[in-house]
Amino acid sequence: DYWDFTSYNDINLKSLLTRVSEENIEEVIIAIEDYEQEKLKEILRTLDRCGDLTIKITPDIRDLILGLVKMQSIFHSPLITINNRLMPEWQYSIKRLFDIIASILFMLVFSPVYLITAIIIKCTSPGPIFYAQERIGYHGKPFKMHKFRSMYIDAEKFGPALSQDNDPRITPFGRFMRKVRLDEIPQFYNVLKGTMSIVGPRPERQFFIDKITERAPEYLLLQRIKPGITSWGQVKYGYASNVNEMLERLKYDLLYLENMSIATDIKILLYTIIIIFQGRGK
Repeated sequence: DYWDFTSYNDINLKSLLTRVSEENIEEVIIAIEDYEQEKLKEILRTLDRCGDLTIKITPDIRDLILGLVKMQSIFHSPLITINNRLMPEWQYSIKRLFDIIASILFMLVFSPVYLITAIIIKCTSPGPIFYAQERIGYHGKPFKMHKFRSMYIDAEKFGPALSQDNDPRITPFGRFMRKVRLDEIPQFYNVLKGTMSIVGPRPERQFFIDKITERAPEYLLLQRIKPGITSWGQVKYGYASNVNEMLERLKYDLLYLENMSIATDIKILLYTIIIIFQGRGK
């Protein structure tokens, strides 16, 4: 069954859930105007509770011109397609098994690196060794993401802020850690716990998610999968210094969402290793 949102001007979100359930809707096509972005955000949040459902969204014309998203066509209309099950079940099992084994091996093999890094952080700047920050993960659930502290204490005493080039809040050793992404390795503990995956879109704070979804409600689609230590957005775009850059990076993460597979994860991991050796982190 198909239900095209273009047929409904004033959608009652409660009745949307009922109709999808009662009529066994398998695919939803969302075609709304640019000025209705707030409505799109609420629709996506609602549909996320509908289980196994395919969602198709009309893309931004700029995305089409730049070829940043993979399209399917229905009656000659380009659409971004997001399936609830983005990979076959066996690939999800392999991905989780790989996350567990790789995390355990990494933490064991690199335990001397953890120790040396912790000592240097403690000796070069006052404050704790680790930094835990609340991020939003799978299905919008908050969790604590762990990192080696790369900034001076009270770096965000004036409120949430993204890191910039030559950011004075970053310690000298912190700058090196970010270049080689050494500050990220405590996140293998998050992967082992199951709140993160090795490959997946980077988790953000609710403060920035609210700003992103004001302009790009489709960001909420990323919450259909676990966030990761590295991602296609990180590989192709890198760290974001402002919301505009977050929106640019989002296009690559949506592309990953549509092409998610074990083979894609392996490709992203190989690119990440190259970036680490080249010291192109930020």
